[in-house]
Amino acid sequence: MDLNTYQSAARQTASYPDVGRNPIYPTLGLTGEAGEVADKVKKVLRDQDGVFDDSAREAIKLELGDVLWYIAQLSMELGYDLEDVAAANLAKLSSRAARGRISGSGDKR
Repeated sequence: MDLNTYQSAARQTASYPDVGRNPIYPTLGLTGEAGEVADKVKKVLRDQDGVFDDSAREAIKLELGDVLWYIAQLSMELGYDLEDVAAANLAKLSSRAARGRISGSGDKR
């Protein structure tokens, strides 16, 4: 499945206030779901000595799917196709790599 097909299919399950005019809701959802990913990874470190068994990996995969859903919704709320967002990210990273600026900090490196 390509990213735009996913985005379109995911939109069919969007049910939040002012869908189509509300970037705030998916932004908050994205941060919450990213936190859930981090929490599951933290618990693997704490409870499983850092061993990502099949159960932990599957649980994280499901949370990553939720992150992707919110990214798709936020992108759509802002008028972007998910494939355009992904392509812009790769172009940015490729430019940084070509200029030897892949590490460090700051958006404008």
